[in-house]
Amino acid sequence: MQSETEPAVNDAAHYREDRPWGSFTILDERPEFKVKRIEVFPGKRLSYQRHGKRSEHWYIVRGTAKVTLNGSEFLVTAGNAVDIAIGDAHRVENPHESDVLVFIEVQTGTYFGEDDIERFEDDFGRTGI
Repeated sequence: MQSETEPAVNDAAHYREDRPWGSFTILDERPEFKVKRIEVFPGKRLSYQRHGKRSEHWYIVRGTAKVTLNGSEFLVTAGNAVDIAIGDAHRVENPHESDVLVFIEVQTGTYFGEDDIERFEDDFGRTGI
């Protein structure tokens, strides 16, 4: 049951955006958080990046994520999570050849726009933006 202070559906809820590495769907967004469902195609990875105004919590739902966090690489399997603090350099990769990686990303902080990204490396030529 919905409370009188919460809108039934946020305008951004269930907005999907395709990217060259996969896609993300915004599940919920409020002034204090944003929740996304992220899919990463087999063999693809997101840019090595950091954010200045948000932290992220990644809960792996399906597959295994190869995570790079401040230069260290490790695997995170389904049912496990990793926390990315504001300012941490990070990347997620799907090391599998056939299965899509799926994880839920919960962002907290003061700003959640896609322009709060400083890219260090990118397989799709998006560094420096």
